[in-house]
Amino acid sequence: MQITPLTSHTGAEVRGLDLSRPVSDSVRQDLNRAFIRHGVLTIRDQHLEPAQMLAAVELFGTVFHQHNTRFALPDCPQIHYISNQDRFPDGRRYIPGEGWHTDHSNDARPPKATVLHAVTLPRQGGDTQFANMAEAYASLPPAMQDRLADLMGIHVYQSSHSSRKLMTLPDVNRERVPNAVLHPIIRTHPDSGRKSIYINPIRIEGILGLDHREALPLLDDLLDHATAERFQYRHQWQPGDLVIWDNRCLLHKANGDYDMAETRYLYRVMLQGDVPR
Repeated sequence: MQITPLTSHTGAEVRGLDLSRPVSDSVRQDLNRAFIRHGVLTIRDQHLEPAQMLAAVELFGTVFHQHNTRFALPDCPQIHYISNQDRFPDGRRYIPGEGWHTDHSNDARPPKATVLHAVTLPRQGGDTQFANMAEAYASLPPAMQDRLADLMGIHVYQSSHSSRKLMTLPDVNRERVPNAVLHPIIRTHPDSGRKSIYINPIRIEGILGLDHREALPLLDDLLDHATAERFQYRHQWQPGDLVIWDNRCLLHKANGDYDMAETRYLYRVMLQGDVPR
């Protein structure tokens, strides 16, 4: 197995590994160390059926049950699909993952990681961009770090301030999805100990104790800062890619810049996380 960094701060490529076969404890430990260090692992040349993907991702943790079961695979509901072929009830095309966000931050224990496995890809386009929120935090002026230190974000399923609209939750899912949760704007990674900006434009409704006239411009400024190109890794998908990323210290977004007559279809699994602190 070879692990090669893709940028100076985010992303590493893994080659020489077949996740359809058993993996030794030493390789599992190496993968997890690389995941914590690089934030994104791109494991090339995998061709996994859903059950094989489940076994593979459990090298990194326990599966998290995703909130909207309308996208679950019927024969393997722990895995959901990502597709450009779905539409909103009004007929508009639904592009999963548009806009900067971190997954399921409206959960009391948001998933620590998301895993995508490329099944069908367009000939070009459809990159996924990642922004390293630990690097972004470290570059903030000390006065801004102090200002943010004790602030708590209010996370909901769908922020009323978000330009991106999500698919409505089916009634069967609403009972287990919290109406609102509080998470620190600055969270500490439980494994690396690094501090990161923890915001989510799609989910954050506001900041506890701040008027929207103060909170919303602050969140906008943080997003502009954190998604600067110098903090980014842009992933260009290849057939067979299995990509795992750390939701605790990254934002990500998908790009719908490809021919929509072509199918983009990936499997998605999330892994259980802890309470942000």
